[in-house]
Amino acid sequence: MPTHIATLIPGDGIGPEVVEATRRIIDATGVQITWEEASAGESVFKRGIPSGVPEETIASIAKTRTVLKGPLGTPVGFGEKSANVTLRKLFETYGNIRPVREFSGVPTPFSGRGVDLVVVRENVEDLYAGIEHMQTPGVAQCLKLISHKGCEKIVRLGFEVARAEGRKLVHCATKANIMKMTEGLMKNVFEEMAKEYPEIESHHIIIDNCAHQLVKKPEQFDVIITTNMNGDIISDLSSGLIGGLGFAPSANIGQGIAIFEAVHGSAPKYAGMDVANPTAMILSGVLLLRHLGELDAARKVENAVLATLEDGKSVTKDVAGQNAPVGTQAYADAVIANFGRQPSKFGARDYTALKMPLFTGGPVSVVAKQRATVGCDVFVEADTTPVALGDFLSTVAPKAGLKLKMISNRGTQVYPSRSGETDCVDQWRCRFMAGDAGVSVAALQTLLAEIEQGGFRWMHIEKLEQIDGAPGYTKAQGED
Repeated sequence: MPTHIATLIPGDGIGPEVVEATRRIIDATGVQITWEEASAGESVFKRGIPSGVPEETIASIAKTRTVLKGPLGTPVGFGEKSANVTLRKLFETYGNIRPVREFSGVPTPFSGRGVDLVVVRENVEDLYAGIEHMQTPGVAQCLKLISHKGCEKIVRLGFEVARAEGRKLVHCATKANIMKMTEGLMKNVFEEMAKEYPEIESHHIIIDNCAHQLVKKPEQFDVIITTNMNGDIISDLSSGLIGGLGFAPSANIGQGIAIFEAVHGSAPKYAGMDVANPTAMILSGVLLLRHLGELDAARKVENAVLATLEDGKSVTKDVAGQNAPVGTQAYADAVIANFGRQPSKFGARDYTALKMPLFTGGPVSVVAKQRATVGCDVFVEADTTPVALGDFLSTVAPKAGLKLKMISNRGTQVYPSRSGETDCVDQWRCRFMAGDAGVSVAALQTLLAEIEQGGFRWMHIEKLEQIDGAPGYTKAQGED
C-alpha cells in the first residue's frame, strides 16, 4: 500500500483525546500514514509566539501538505489572532467544506427529515481578513474585503464538491441586497460561473432567508456556497440540526494542501476526562482519507461510525440517552470493531475524487475599459455638529478644487440635513466631488491641510472611482 505523510496537531483542551481516537481509527484501516506531530495554539502562545504557530509547524505543513488538527484555544476579545485562522490563511486554504447529515441514533427535532447538505464557505477573505482600526477612541472599523478571484475560487470549488458527491442543487447565500459591492460580487461571480455547470441547478438566496429556510425546511438544500462570515454562522446553525458541533467535521482546502479539523472548540473544562464525543474529529479523518485518495478506507470508517451511532450501545454521554455512556477511546474502539458493517439506514454517500479547480498564483487584475477618480471620501474625527462641520468643509473644499456633497455618520447622511434623528458619534464620512480635472494628489494635500488647520483630525481617505460608467462606491442612507 502507498505510504502517506501528514502533520498531526493534537491541539488544546479535548483536542489530544479526540485526535488520538481518530488517529487510531485511521491506522486501523490499514492505510499507511506517517504522522509528523507538531504544535499550535495555547501552548505556543504561552511560549511567547504571537501567531500561535511556530516555524517548525509551518515547515512540517509545507512539506506534508496534509494536516489533521485538533481544536486550538484562542484569546477572545484581546491579544493574539486566532491560530486556526492563521493556519488557514498562511497556506491559502481558501475553501472550508462543512458537511452536515442526519445520523440514525442521534435524535433531534429534525430527525427523519433527511438533512444532508454541505456548506462551502470562503475561508480567507471578507471580515476575516482581520483588518481593523480604531478610527477614534470610540469608533472601530473592520474592512470587508471580497475579491473577484476569491469569489471565483470558492464558487468553482462549491460546484466541484457537488459533482464529486453527485449533488444536483447549489445555492449561493449572500447579503447582496445590502452590501451590493462586496456580497454582490459573490452573487455576480456565482451566476456567471454557474453557466459552466449546466447539469447542476443553481439559485441565489439572501443569507437571512437561507438561515430561516435551514430551520424551516433543511432538506431542501444540497450545497450552499457563501462568504466567510456568513459561512461561519450558517455552518454552526446547520450542525445544530443534526445533533450539534460534536458531529460537525470540516476540511480547509487549498491548491495542493488541506487541513482537516472538527468544527467544535477545545472545551477545556472537559480536557483529560475521556468524555468528549470524537465523532466530528473522526469524520474529519474520513475527509482526510478521501483527500488522500483512500476512498474505500473512508467509506469503511464512515459506515462504522454510522453503525455505531445507530446501535447506540457504545456512544459518549451526549448521545447515550438511557444507555450507559462510554468514554472517548472506548467509542473509538467500538468504531473499529464495526469495520465492515453497514448501517441499516443513512449509509455513506457515493463519492468520486474531488477535482480541485486550478488557479495561477500571484495577483490577478480585473481590467476596466474606463475608470476615473470623480471624488473622495475623507473620514474625519470631530466633536461637533453636522452643521458646523459641513459649513466649514463647504468653505474650504473649493480651495482644493472640490465640492462638499454630503456628510454621513454611521452610514446615514446628516449634512445637508434630511430632517432625521441620527444619533451621531465623532467619526464622520465627508464626501467631496471633483470637477472635470478630477482629484489630484495636490488637491488632496490641500484639502487635508485645510481640514487640519481647522482643528479637525482626519483618519483615512477613499478615492471615489467610476468604473466602466458605473460608480465604484455606494451612497449613504438618504443620499441622493
